[in-house]
Amino acid sequence: MKPNLAATRWQGLSSALLALLLGLALAQTFGRPRFGPFSVLALAIFIALLWRTPAASATARARRGAALGLAFGLGWFAGGVWWLYISMAVYGGMPPPLAGGAVLLFSAYLAIYPAFASALAAALAPPAARQPWHALRALGAALAFAGAWALSEVLRGTVFTGFPWLALGYAQVGNPLAGYAPILGMYGVDFAAALTAALLALLTQVSLRGAGLSVALMLALTAGGQQLAKVRWTHPEGPQLTVALLQGDVPQSEKFRPERLKPTLDLYGDWLTTLRADLIVTPETAVPVLPEDLPPSYLRALTSALMAHHAHALLGIPLTRGADQYTNSVLGLGGAQPYRYDKAHLVPFGEFIPYGFHWFVRLMDMPLGDFARGTLDQPSFDVHGVKVAPTICYEDLFGEQLAQRFRDPRQAPNIIANLTNLAWFGDTIVIPQHLEIARMRSLEFQLPTIRATNTGATAILDAQGRVQAMLQPYTVGVLSGHVQGYAGLTPFAWLASRYGYLPIVGLSLLALAAGAALARKRAS
Repeated sequence: MKPNLAATRWQGLSSALLALLLGLALAQTFGRPRFGPFSVLALAIFIALLWRTPAASATARARRGAALGLAFGLGWFAGGVWWLYISMAVYGGMPPPLAGGAVLLFSAYLAIYPAFASALAAALAPPAARQPWHALRALGAALAFAGAWALSEVLRGTVFTGFPWLALGYAQVGNPLAGYAPILGMYGVDFAAALTAALLALLTQVSLRGAGLSVALMLALTAGGQQLAKVRWTHPEGPQLTVALLQGDVPQSEKFRPERLKPTLDLYGDWLTTLRADLIVTPETAVPVLPEDLPPSYLRALTSALMAHHAHALLGIPLTRGADQYTNSVLGLGGAQPYRYDKAHLVPFGEFIPYGFHWFVRLMDMPLGDFARGTLDQPSFDVHGVKVAPTICYEDLFGEQLAQRFRDPRQAPNIIANLTNLAWFGDTIVIPQHLEIARMRSLEFQLPTIRATNTGATAILDAQGRVQAMLQPYTVGVLSGHVQGYAGLTPFAWLASRYGYLPIVGLSLLALAAGAALARKRAS
């Protein structure tokens, strides 16, 4: 092998390894609010690596960018969703090597999206040999990266029903850039974070003049987020509710065992009949069997006790809809009218089996099947005139879909209530990661969120996404508190309820087009 060829291959391997490690570093910033700013730093170092390319042609740069993006994405997702292994190997009974391979294969699929963004961004960046970049060319490269990145994140969150877990915007909760959430939602925050990272990366690529422009734009982005965070699009309305959020800590390995049913029913039955609160919320499938499999008087006794106390409850329970159609649902008890909410966004492999993958599900010893979907615009549950919008676990990741309930401002929710069971994934980082996601939903809609979970995090969030109270995960207990409902629409709620993902897709494409136009100036 010629020395220069050996050096080139070594450089490529070392760059891929560095990209993998940077992806792993990015994964560690999710679910850890103090580490949020480091998510931008990790991405900025990756972008600088992406732009340092000896390739002369755009095609060659795109190929190298795709390879680095794939390595970066593999580290990012394998390091961030490794807890999926627990659900398959520990609770699903899948052989450990097969479960580990499934996690790696899934991570490799997710890595296709940052690879796509990296290929586009690298193709539009001037070659390293042309440094120092002109200020306008540099700005074009940064805009192109932010547009490509946000577009790839939207695709990851929608293609094949979507998996937006670990989206960069979630890591910004509690940071200044989160101020953009009420305007363009989580993906708008994602765009702002990617642009900030790209501008930071430019400091390694440009002249002093270009560096000054990058710093000025970064400061403007940060200051803009801080100022927007102070704007209140919603306002308190209606009575303040007393709430009781239940955390049963029922082990997943015992949840569906027949001998465990009576203790579970007794636990939640005692809480629902004795607690005094305007609204009591149980976790997802707190009652793990269909109503017809319950003792005949169970639900009637709960309803009678709640009505006697002028209380309401949201009860997680599986239901049926017609012959052989099961739903993951919530029953609203204690109200003047019957209430039912059916989960709208189902979990692949957990609640529906994608075409061609029944063989994979048969490898696991899990009570899985194909559930029926609810609609996106289901009404809220009325509690003393306050409209409470239930969401069930995984669907809390999809802000644009939750926004469909805000299409009619008169029926818009005042409080979000999330019912969750994360016991499938053990005592892992998944709990604070999901809490971070719930905080983003509160920021997008400027509404309080209440969470009742089986193992954690059972919490009360205010309309600015701040945690007001929380139970210790993996304990049995009740979180009691007061929650004030809010009314009004954020710009995100208004836009997403009417146009879905189009606003952020439009912004991403506009940034890409502007970046490409500015990048052409390198020839002048």
